[in-house]
Amino acid sequence: MSTLREPTRGTRLVLAFPVGMLAVFFLVPFAIMLATSFYHRIEGGFYTPAFELDSWRRLLQPVFIERTLFSIGICLLAGAVCIAVAFPFTYFLTRMRRRPHVTLLVLILSALALSEVIVGFAWSVLLGRAAGLSNVLVWLGLMGEPRAYQPSFLAVLVGLCYIAFPYCVLTLYPQLTRLDPELTEAAQTMGASPWKTFWTVVVPIGRPIILAGFLLAFVFTLGSYLIPAFLGRPEHWTLSVFISDQATFNANVPFAAAMALFLTALSLGVVGLVTWIEGRTRR
Repeated sequence: MSTLREPTRGTRLVLAFPVGMLAVFFLVPFAIMLATSFYHRIEGGFYTPAFELDSWRRLLQPVFIERTLFSIGICLLAGAVCIAVAFPFTYFLTRMRRRPHVTLLVLILSALALSEVIVGFAWSVLLGRAAGLSNVLVWLGLMGEPRAYQPSFLAVLVGLCYIAFPYCVLTLYPQLTRLDPELTEAAQTMGASPWKTFWTVVVPIGRPIILAGFLLAFVFTLGSYLIPAFLGRPEHWTLSVFISDQATFNANVPFAAAMALFLTALSLGVVGLVTWIEGRTRR
């Protein structure tokens, strides 16, 4: 049996660097933002140190509660759509021959090189009326005249799914690559079709990574700012857009800090709740 040993001096030095970086570049700014959320705002874009709850009280206004529920809903939906597409895609990708396997994997990885700005502008063009996909449908005779599909709820959902999909694939890929092929072969030997084998064998085995991919997509899209701003109307904006709007256009930094902390706590709460429900279901 292996025994736990006291870390050596060299081990402590190796661990000290990432811990120090985390403290300097995350914990310290987080503490500053927490303190700023209680500051007193002065008209004109300034604020002074104080301990006021005005910024936190504004979070209870109906408009921000509605934006909170909308943000959670659309990000949960984006996570569900991403994992519903990414899991079967990744599974069958790992079962393909090497050449198409590598080609598709490189294609997925290349999407990670695109910034959110490029993705937002690209989808705004594709879903627009001037040079969008509807013009192709008109050319094929399937539509009478081109139309715009953005700004809309569907456009925001498509953009969020697009930026989160590669991360879901990368989360699922290692585990599905190591899946023992004898399990699926045994099911098919007993008369199960490939799809039935997938649903009754592969999906139950992959529940932990399915949950991990879903939560990754949820947290990633919850922090997205440019996609909702580019592809949606104000009623389709998430909390991230409102945070930027308060900090830059309204010059209300204390309220923006309070919303940012609230968004962080919200994402952690949803992650914890989903993990707890999954654990109870598994037991």
